[in-house]
Amino acid sequence: MGLNRIRSYLKTQDYDGILLRKKNNFSWVTGGKRNHIVQATEIGVADLLICIDEVYLITTKMEESRIINEELNEVGFDFEILSEDWFNDIDQRIIEHGKGKRIVTDTPFYDWENVDSALVPLRSSLSKSEITRYKWLCQVAAKAVEATCKQISPGQTEFEIAGLLSKMVVDQGINVNVALVATDDRIYQYRHPIPTTKPLKKHAMVVLCAEYGGLVANVTRLVHFGPLPEDLEVNSEKVARIDSVMNASTKPGITIGEIVSKGIQQYEREGHPDDWKLLHQGGLTGYSSREFLATPTTRMKVSENQAFAWNPALPGVKSEDTILVNEEGIEYLTHTGGWVYQVIKMGSEEYLRPAILVR
Repeated sequence: MGLNRIRSYLKTQDYDGILLRKKNNFSWVTGGKRNHIVQATEIGVADLLICIDEVYLITTKMEESRIINEELNEVGFDFEILSEDWFNDIDQRIIEHGKGKRIVTDTPFYDWENVDSALVPLRSSLSKSEITRYKWLCQVAAKAVEATCKQISPGQTEFEIAGLLSKMVVDQGINVNVALVATDDRIYQYRHPIPTTKPLKKHAMVVLCAEYGGLVANVTRLVHFGPLPEDLEVNSEKVARIDSVMNASTKPGITIGEIVSKGIQQYEREGHPDDWKLLHQGGLTGYSSREFLATPTTRMKVSENQAFAWNPALPGVKSEDTILVNEEGIEYLTHTGGWVYQVIKMGSEEYLRPAILVR
């Protein structure tokens, strides 16, 4: 599917080929295969040079056999190999291969045009097989976050909580792109809190962006030990309403900027007109935790089979799930049915949104 879309794009734009170096694009085109060694970089150790009639795998000889045998053995398309010893520069061979041709790329390379932004609408419209893989991932990720919230105890540090969460997904071959943990006052102070040595007292927020086969599931849950303070209960309902407005507005044909604007309007109705400025509000997901950060001026329109993760936040709370846009409306891919929920009414519709788990 991804390869066909790439080739249609090349023909439409009158390009001769495209060099794909990013991990997410490699996974997209190969049906979920991996080209990475170092996880903390967008670039893998094997590239694909896709032309109208040929595909070339570009890698080092030290990676070649593993990539071919373990990743591309059932990829579904033929390819030729361009490889060099790890101590030799292969970039010049790539440049020579593209000489006299209109070759573009998904990341800065030589003097070729970077067209990665043009690939966003192509890779974000998910196929049936991608949706099947995505649903599995989203369920595993959400259950891991929820299990973490149910297992942790006061006294554990944020690092320990993040370690417990990460083990649950890594054990199943899933990569952790983002694991955020904040406890107590840090949830109020910071909207993007990485884990620290701070121990949990009563209140924890657990956030996960989990990647498998290039696709990324995004989910947030909160837990509180002892009776829930009134401000948290009120803010939990408020942020759920903001989240529901944004989710309900995510329909084919609407611009992403309109959705953000509707969310901002709901922030105002809830009495927090400027809180949306303290954290990005999320947006289009799929082969990235966010393809880009949505703003009120984003003009791209929503299409069927795209996935979104909105993440509004207020003091002490945040709401985030991964949703899929389909013919019937939206489907919450990270809804497990095993959490505590609050019912949010939006016109004639009702939405089950995560509440704070009280233990």
